[in-house]
Amino acid sequence: MPMIKTVDVCKSFHTKMAHHPLQVLKNVSLTVEQAEVVCIIGPSGAGKSTYLRALNRLEPIDSGKIFIEDKLLFDCANGVNTVKISAYEMNISLLEVGMVFQTFNLFPHRTVLENVTLAPVHVRKMNEEAARAKAKELLDRVGLADKIDAWPSQLSGGQQQRVAIARALAMEPKIMLFDEPTSALDPELVGEVLSVMKSLARAGMTMLVVTHEMGFAREAASTVVFMYEGSILESGPPEKIFSAPENPRTRQFLQSVL
Repeated sequence: MPMIKTVDVCKSFHTKMAHHPLQVLKNVSLTVEQAEVVCIIGPSGAGKSTYLRALNRLEPIDSGKIFIEDKLLFDCANGVNTVKISAYEMNISLLEVGMVFQTFNLFPHRTVLENVTLAPVHVRKMNEEAARAKAKELLDRVGLADKIDAWPSQLSGGQQQRVAIARALAMEPKIMLFDEPTSALDPELVGEVLSVMKSLARAGMTMLVVTHEMGFAREAASTVVFMYEGSILESGPPEKIFSAPENPRTRQFLQSVL
């Protein structure tokens, strides 16, 4: 069963500077199967982050279809969703999609443990004791068992991002979206975050990752997708995309970053 499927997703931004709307997503169709790790690569401004944000309603789409776990949540035309679904049903489906952003967005006035337990208790209505036990287990999994009582300001960027990953996992999602999770980090901190992501991939988590880390895409992805100017130009196994890309624009991009 596809965990994520989009059909002809389009999105434009209206800006005061431009006479015409800026089309950032142009008929983007993509399927992510269960336990698959799909990495989206491409130059800045290609629409990668907008696409990711569209999947969990952070960015409304103009047209196209979005399925989560084979359930049609959005079938849009002219910015209007024609799917008759209650807000409750929509929210239940979207709770299956966890997201980790470029910036960590931790609550500065909450400890690491509190940051990880808040959403499960208040949104999932999990018992507080169970949420704390789960949070400790996840913080141990991301290598931060000794930091549960620390404040975010006492952590490095890499540690904060690992807390953000634990926080997303605490909601027990079936799908994880990562939006350039290492781009705000100092180079020496990137490895610790990528190793957590690799362990998730090995454990069978379905992941859709927008990344500039070509080594991670080559090693961890089952499928690599190249986006350019709002469209998917090419996709395939990493060995094919990195060794023998067919599209000249893919070749040009990889030559500039590798």
